[in-house]
Amino acid sequence: MILEFSEKGIVFFPDPTLIGTPADYGMAYEEVWFAAADGVKLHGWWVPKKDAPVFLWFHGNGGNISHRLENIKLLLDEAEVSVFIFDYREYGRSEGRISREGTYLDAAAAYRYVAEGRKVAGADIVLFGRSLGTALATDLALKVPCRSLILESAYTDSQEMARLYLPFLFDWRPKVPYDNIGKIGGVRVPVMVIHGEDDEIIPLDMGRRVFEAAAEPKEFYLIPGAHHNDTYLVGGKAYFERLRNFIHRGRD
Repeated sequence: MILEFSEKGIVFFPDPTLIGTPADYGMAYEEVWFAAADGVKLHGWWVPKKDAPVFLWFHGNGGNISHRLENIKLLLDEAEVSVFIFDYREYGRSEGRISREGTYLDAAAAYRYVAEGRKVAGADIVLFGRSLGTALATDLALKVPCRSLILESAYTDSQEMARLYLPFLFDWRPKVPYDNIGKIGGVRVPVMVIHGEDDEIIPLDMGRRVFEAAAEPKEFYLIPGAHHNDTYLVGGKAYFERLRNFIHRGRD
């Protein structure tokens, strides 16, 4: 119980202050408010590109959506997608208090907003999870219609991450675990796993093992010289071309 309560500052690092908006990068966007199943009010940005599939983004454990603005701009321009990005509870302008249970509710609510609120067909929704968000994207891919699943800087599961960073809790089994390695094999849409060769937070081996556990069709994209937070910068134009080709395969 104590461990579950103390995960803020260990697993979750929410930042309530937005440092900008898509307008600062010349992007048209809509401010979005929507509710999770337990009533918590969540905040996000709808950044559209005409006639493009929707990149539904589940971000990592730090900062908030405003720290991804440059990346959003490049996705629109280079990968040719619309983007819906939102903050988990307690991150950015979203209300509530962060918890594992809450992140699953938030992820489901974000998908529901895109599918029902925006009336986007599952075949046009790409689930993208980064770092912590990979487990949320993988879980959703088992439950809802989607075009494909992209995991960047994926870890295996909660227990192995705890063993890596909190070895004195080596047998820690959260009531609501994050479990990419246990769930990815059940995903039945195309999967791309992306990892920086020099990721200092989530070992490359974890990303490889998640990829190996995934069913076909799948592809692994290793970015030489990239760390945990600079994959799209180190990958450069080739990174966005790789994303575009994967997302739009069979569509163009």
